[in-house]
Amino acid sequence: MAYLIILLITLAGPTWVQAQDARAVASIDSTLNELHDAAAKADGRRYFRLFTDDGVFIGTDASERWTVKEFRAYAEPFFSKGQGWVYKPRSRRVVIADVPCKCIAWFDELLDSKNYGTSRGTGVLVKKNRSWKIAQYALTFPIPNDLAKGMTEEIRSFEAKQKK
Repeated sequence: MAYLIILLITLAGPTWVQAQDARAVASIDSTLNELHDAAAKADGRRYFRLFTDDGVFIGTDASERWTVKEFRAYAEPFFSKGQGWVYKPRSRRVVIADVPCKCIAWFDELLDSKNYGTSRGTGVLVKKNRSWKIAQYALTFPIPNDLAKGMTEEIRSFEAKQKK
């Protein structure tokens, strides 16, 4: 009988872990969806509470690496005028680190933007006090390989002019 109980617990374990992971992924999806919704509605209070206190936002410009405090100072004037930004998730992948706490995750998502077309968000979340917080979010514009050489030449030229 003891062997049967051990066998059942062993067989049930992976299913329980998968269910736990599925709930965690759903919670992470909810956090990221809320981030995009808050940005679209210019709701700065809700937007910034989704980040960890020591979180970082990395923008599309090479100069844009902001702490949450710095990014808030940048974004709040826009939010206070009701101006947000709209990025709609097209697809998303979430990975939860295989550590005992299951409290670290990373993601990548393809986004659609009226202003910029296809964009990509990537980042890291940590679980604190039963909720997922964004520790780092990076927004990029994926450049098709066939356009990369021309685009990088334009960037190089632009940066050279800026240094003069």
